[in-house]
Amino acid sequence: MTLYQKYCRETFDEQGRLTDFELVYPDSFNFGYDVVDEYARLEPDKRALVWCDTEGSERTFTFAELRDESNRCANVMLASGIGRGDRVLVALKKHYEYWITVTALHKIGAVVIPVTHMLTAKDYIYRIECADIKGFVITHQGDICERVLEAVNKTGIDCCLWTIRGSREGFRDLTAEMAAASAELERRETYVHDPMLIYFTSGTTGLPKGVVHDHTYPLAHIVTAKYWHHVQDGGLHFTVAETGWAKSSWGKLYGQWLAGTAVMVFDFDNFDPKMMMHVLNKYEVTTFCAPPTVYRYLVRSGIPQLPKLTYATTAGELLNPEVFRLFKEKTGLSLCEGYGQSETTLLTGNFSAESSVAGSMGVPSPQYDIRLIRRDGTEAAVGEVGEVCVKPKHEGVHPDGIFTAYLNNDELFREVWRGGVYHTGDSATVDENGCFWFNGRFDDIIKTGGYRVGPYEIENVLMEYPDVLECSVVGVPDKLRGQAIKAYIVLKNGVIGDHALEKQIKDFANSRLSDYKWVRLIEFVDEMPKTFSGKVRKTEQRKG
Repeated sequence: MTLYQKYCRETFDEQGRLTDFELVYPDSFNFGYDVVDEYARLEPDKRALVWCDTEGSERTFTFAELRDESNRCANVMLASGIGRGDRVLVALKKHYEYWITVTALHKIGAVVIPVTHMLTAKDYIYRIECADIKGFVITHQGDICERVLEAVNKTGIDCCLWTIRGSREGFRDLTAEMAAASAELERRETYVHDPMLIYFTSGTTGLPKGVVHDHTYPLAHIVTAKYWHHVQDGGLHFTVAETGWAKSSWGKLYGQWLAGTAVMVFDFDNFDPKMMMHVLNKYEVTTFCAPPTVYRYLVRSGIPQLPKLTYATTAGELLNPEVFRLFKEKTGLSLCEGYGQSETTLLTGNFSAESSVAGSMGVPSPQYDIRLIRRDGTEAAVGEVGEVCVKPKHEGVHPDGIFTAYLNNDELFREVWRGGVYHTGDSATVDENGCFWFNGRFDDIIKTGGYRVGPYEIENVLMEYPDVLECSVVGVPDKLRGQAIKAYIVLKNGVIGDHALEKQIKDFANSRLSDYKWVRLIEFVDEMPKTFSGKVRKTEQRKG
């Protein structure tokens, strides 16, 4: 029996297709003890993690090694005063220390806040003020240490600061402290509905929201890994995602280990399609998931034979049918799309390569009751646009794997859970075969290069430029990125919008924004298209 089967009830039809899925777990379930340590007990030499980087370094970890390393890390944290409920921000890029650190924090009941290394000092200040952070574990690379120190000094918080693989001014060396720590750890008490993880996700009408998940979240990703990614027990799964994003939890950790596959990690900064293909073949990756942006680059640069690859999936933005066709032509594999949010696990997906249709979100996951709801609260008909909503399967029981709170924002949480269902803010249609088709984002999230960006953050920065009177940021079609970030700007009276000013505004904004939020296009306009209530009609702007 694969370990995941211990935690679920599955129902299949005569064709062997999963038709219903229910989680079962004890109140004490903890991924660190009950998955990582349990594999270490049952199959200590079972491969868990295969890591390599662009410099040729590589490491392979068994579950027994991960148990010991995470225990050492947990002991360092405990000795430093980090414990149950404390929030620890982790920015470790794709370093293998991420998997060790996260497992350790789960074991001691601390709350992990994964973030991208691309955050600015201002971004860190915001997260510190929101989350009462007690510790940081961050990469040794680049100037991230300086940015974190700037934020910590400006806020005046008292917290533990760690970096890895060496000392940096103001930081403790976690690698050295772990080497001196014990590999023995007595199980700590945790509760399955304790907060476990917080992701900050961008919105359009406010600053980033803290999305809180409990310890059911890893279990809810069983369907993601087993039935969408089609991972193999003893196989090797590779999801392209930095650890600061929820996509990493979808494809690089929880469901994959529960289903018995090892996780492939390629530690890189600059995407190189040929090098990625080399990694796929060298390490004999069996299942692969990446955003459509990556597949576009791969198709464009040429795809070699991938003899060990058995399944390929994609999510994060709309997939171009031509990319779907070319990838299948080169590999014989259909790209199977899936859909969900930072607030959820997989909600819909193409669960079979044979029935996968380019551009479709697929069918609802058997784990959830997915409905398309009209504005008036009634259910949309076939072919009619509605909002994707999650209805609890059991009245009064919160669905496992769906976020449990917005950090410090109960009002917003109640708003998205109005009418007894979770409103995703995404619109779609459903066809006569039960397949969902994405229509648009109600709150205008921009999906660029696999990242989700809220226009509000960028607009705030643009408004700091002295000559900008008004601005609106939208995503526009881009062949490589899916969407590029474009700013419409109304200038103050007497200011002439020319190429020189365009460059000055771009330089001003982009020097204050993380790389993935950079403004690529600017259009100067005399006025914004607006509704009667004064809201900018972003839909019109996206059409150009």
